[in-house]
Amino acid sequence: MRYSYVIHLVMVFLIILAGCSDPAGDEDRTGEDNDGHDTSLEKKEQGDEEPSAGEASEGSGENDGLITVEEPASTNVVVNKSRKLPDGYTPPDLVVPDVAFYFDEFHPKKQMRKEAARELESLFQGAKEAGVDLVAASGYRSYERQKKIYQDNVDKRGKEEANKVSAQPGTSEHQTGLAMDVSSAEVAFKLVEDFNQTEEGAWLEQNAYRYGFVIRYPEGKTEITGYSYEPWHLRYVGRDVAADIHEQNETLEEYFGFYPKE
Repeated sequence: MRYSYVIHLVMVFLIILAGCSDPAGDEDRTGEDNDGHDTSLEKKEQGDEEPSAGEASEGSGENDGLITVEEPASTNVVVNKSRKLPDGYTPPDLVVPDVAFYFDEFHPKKQMRKEAARELESLFQGAKEAGVDLVAASGYRSYERQKKIYQDNVDKRGKEEANKVSAQPGTSEHQTGLAMDVSSAEVAFKLVEDFNQTEEGAWLEQNAYRYGFVIRYPEGKTEITGYSYEPWHLRYVGRDVAADIHEQNETLEEYFGFYPKE
């Protein structure tokens, strides 16, 4: 009798203990990523002609006061707080680059434009040969996904703070298919400013341009780009343009003459 009573107590205790555990969810290990304009993952072949500085051949946004870019598929397209992609835009030739990601399953954010993806593979190979272990985190993001992420940031932070770290839908670099956020094991695969203190972050800052990428939101350029420093956010622009931007220590806004207007 006493034995049965003890067994019963043990079973009750195990049930209660199990009920206190967090079940495994379907979210990424470090949470949902935002536009790459935040500090962690919880929270960013046609028409390749280089636009001229101050180019005015743009369509205007109907109600939001933003300029709608006319060549969204250009590798030199500039989207920011003043310049948005056309409604319903989806980049062509999206593929998954053959690089290491921090998660295994397929997700649309693994994708990039084909040209950018091939160069990202070269960049990762170059990093590996230099003894640097990069991990990809977030690439392409649809308008619908960015809309949800931006609203989540507004709900958590308020609109003013959200606008410092997250792009409004239609103005996200990630929607172009030309951006990829990267990280490393040293910062637990998170998107944090401390990434610039890692060997991986330092290597990227010095070598990304060799493969056609720039650090899209560099340190000390917040007043120009409209966003905080993001050492993890790579943007593909092609090797020649990337080399010029790196040499001149400029942003895309400075190089092409497209400054965001508050």
